[in-house]
Amino acid sequence: MLMHPFLNVPYNPRLEHFLGGFDIYDREESLGVELAAYDPDCPSDREFLISRFIIKRFAGLSYRHKFVLFFVLGEALDSGSSVFSEVLEHDPMSHSLLPLGWNAMKDPRAFFEDIYVKLSEAWVDDLYKASQEDFSEW
Repeated sequence: MLMHPFLNVPYNPRLEHFLGGFDIYDREESLGVELAAYDPDCPSDREFLISRFIIKRFAGLSYRHKFVLFFVLGEALDSGSSVFSEVLEHDPMSHSLLPLGWNAMKDPRAFFEDIYVKLSEAWVDDLYKASQEDFSEW
């Protein structure tokens, strides 16, 4: 079983993990202000956000962890589009917070589709390497 890279628990990523770099909880005056300058509905802003806050954030993961994380995103894209809106909804009981207005993104699916495309480009070698292995042995 593939274990979490930093904890002694099985690695079971969720779609929400792609948004961790945008969590402004208790950082509203620093990261929140920085992210407010970008519109996640704008393709060029999305490209920057994905590169800086997703691709760089996961750079230290092993090729196996990247593959599993990428697979989670692919499954979500194959399912209904409401899952993307749900991930962006604010949970008042949570200790995480996305930038103001992200829950009202016009096309949340497009945001995640762009993540998929950018990660498939950035991780092409890692994804290929992992795809050549028997996943059941992880």
